[in-house]
Amino acid sequence: MGPAMLFENVKGYPDVRVLVGMLASRERTALLLGSTVEQLPFTLLRALDRRIAPMTVSFPEGAPCQEVVHRAPLDIRSLLPAPTNTLFDAGPYFNLGLLRAEDPETGEADVTIHRLCVQGSDRLTVYFVPGRHIDQFRIKAERQGKPLPVSISMGLDPAIYLAACFEPPTTPLGFDELTIAGGLRQRPVELVDCVSVPAKAIARAEIVIEGEILPGERMREDINTGTGFAMPEFPGYLGQAQSCPVIRVTAVTHRFNPILQTIVGPGEEHVNLAGIPTEASILRLVENSMPGRLLNVYAHSAGGGKYLAILQFKKGSIRDEGRQRQAALTAFAAFSELKHVILVDEDVDIFNSNDVLWAMTTRYQGDVSTVFIQGVRCHPLDPSQSPDFSPSILEDGISCKTIFDCTVPFALRERFRRAPFMEVDMDTES
Repeated sequence: MGPAMLFENVKGYPDVRVLVGMLASRERTALLLGSTVEQLPFTLLRALDRRIAPMTVSFPEGAPCQEVVHRAPLDIRSLLPAPTNTLFDAGPYFNLGLLRAEDPETGEADVTIHRLCVQGSDRLTVYFVPGRHIDQFRIKAERQGKPLPVSISMGLDPAIYLAACFEPPTTPLGFDELTIAGGLRQRPVELVDCVSVPAKAIARAEIVIEGEILPGERMREDINTGTGFAMPEFPGYLGQAQSCPVIRVTAVTHRFNPILQTIVGPGEEHVNLAGIPTEASILRLVENSMPGRLLNVYAHSAGGGKYLAILQFKKGSIRDEGRQRQAALTAFAAFSELKHVILVDEDVDIFNSNDVLWAMTTRYQGDVSTVFIQGVRCHPLDPSQSPDFSPSILEDGISCKTIFDCTVPFALRERFRRAPFMEVDMDTES
């Protein structure tokens, strides 16, 4: 958790400001969405149920994101201050650019956030975790021998950033996440036609990079530095440099005195962006299969919003015993990149790590309260997923997913009642 920081005097870029940490507090994120810390995933669920499609708008005096237009030939390095986070980075990165593209066969749109490394005056590399939807669009275009037009919007409404971080199965291929952002604000997200490629961008963005993903072209992220690394990723380690598709930049548009919004990989901002949609997805699937049992979910900071979820489960009768583990299995189905699930009872504060660890200490026995699910593919950035780490792992990227059942067996619940301290009214004189 940390403050939002706005850098107003960026060396070499007198007209551009840089913002980091806007969503690095769950409390601040809740405030920006008109919600509360506990209700954030439920707020996103309501938006899922009342989605509003984006609309393309024509602005008589020009779109806000196109107050200034730079067309190719250009040098993106002199226009925008892409941050470099460590001495080992492959180069400067745009880390909070919303990539938007359309399926070249169906016209369906998708938006996602990917790391984008600046590789020269008009080249970016884009890293896709396998299975990402825009990468599927790229593959289709590449098979046709065509470039894929894209826009990269930065400096956006927090509702757009959070909506974009939903993943399958909640948002399957062809699902436009901007409809969720519309549901959050109860008005359409406004789009505008790009000036140099047949694509659309977020009309009220601070900055837009336009371009096309080139068919058949690949480039190592560290081609200019040879560090072997990419940048700090959300698990807290430096990501390995990859051979990535290449974007040719065709234009940069922005507001007057724009704000370039960025994110530092390991930190609360990534936790909230990735974690809150994860919480909503888990709640949705579990509620569909066993209504009223799962009270809340927290994608804990220790897992970067992706690897670790704490599930607050209510057992109403002896017949609910075992359903808590079924809820954990459903959570793994709801979010394939989840690695660990901790189950707790309704009297445990899931947002208080001390309370969760108290439950793990006093309501958990390792030999009977742990469920191992071996040989399941997880997120590729977990460095422990390697045959070198465990002989049970057959290939890099495969993990042992684990359920930690820290709930009290229903038949023993009377033995585990917390001490009933009386409440004290501090405003009343004794």
